[in-house]
Amino acid sequence: MRGIPRWAVVGLVILALVAVTSRCTAQAPDTFRWIDFHAPNDQDVVVWVTRALDNEKWTAIREIGVQYDAALVITTLRASPQATPNRDTFTIWSVSLSNRALTRLVDGANLRLMDWLLLNVGQGRELAALYDDCNDCQATTYFTTFHYDLRQHTFAGRWIEGGKAVPVWTAKAALRVTQTQVFAVMADDNGRETLGTWNHLDYGKEKPAEDALYRYDLDPQNDVERTQLLSGRDAASMKDRLCHAQDVVPGLSRGLDSSLCQTSQKPHYERKPVTTPPANNQGQSRPPGVRH
Repeated sequence: MRGIPRWAVVGLVILALVAVTSRCTAQAPDTFRWIDFHAPNDQDVVVWVTRALDNEKWTAIREIGVQYDAALVITTLRASPQATPNRDTFTIWSVSLSNRALTRLVDGANLRLMDWLLLNVGQGRELAALYDDCNDCQATTYFTTFHYDLRQHTFAGRWIEGGKAVPVWTAKAALRVTQTQVFAVMADDNGRETLGTWNHLDYGKEKPAEDALYRYDLDPQNDVERTQLLSGRDAASMKDRLCHAQDVVPGLSRGLDSSLCQTSQKPHYERKPVTTPPANNQGQSRPPGVRH
């Protein structure tokens, strides 16, 4: 069995504070809690998770979150003892607290744990995250959320396919193509939150520009992830909603001040007040019943 290195245990709290953007402003589910690595009552969970990860490659365990009989675990991997922490990569796992079954959820770099989102009314909130596919490169940023799956008794990520989640931003672009991007997580009137993305490709004189607008949400009936390519009025509505940004979740948006939004917003005309009376003005200067 391999334990957590002493230097890693000492640095866990500092590393978590530096690398995690926020510990979330929305309330986590009552049944979820983050493990305190220094608390005596949590040592059994720390040891259990460490043993479950014994055959995997990692440098430190950064976070352990527990809900019911599963743990959401974040490990980091350092390429060499001389490498700096900001170049660490990460892996997020689901670890069974019943039989140590291990499920690898996502890998990447520059993990940012964000807010707790309500993706389906009447269901528990889910932990949102942004992450990149690499360090010191033309990175693509991905979005996902993590939740406890009651049927499988495990943690799971949303919109994950081929080991990657929803791409919301990328620094990669084809030659002679100008790419403009917008994305935001937005709240509906009932509090339910959805992700909208807008990718605009300008080919100059070679061919007409292209727009791709998507909505990512959960089906209210069966809680299954939906990915919808929008067109027509739905696409126009998404453009307007993204650019007005009145119901955007803090920290989960980008590009709202781009040229796309500046050119797509309709000009707002204000009615000027009338300061001169009409020619047939018969207004009274005294209360009714008082003669001049």
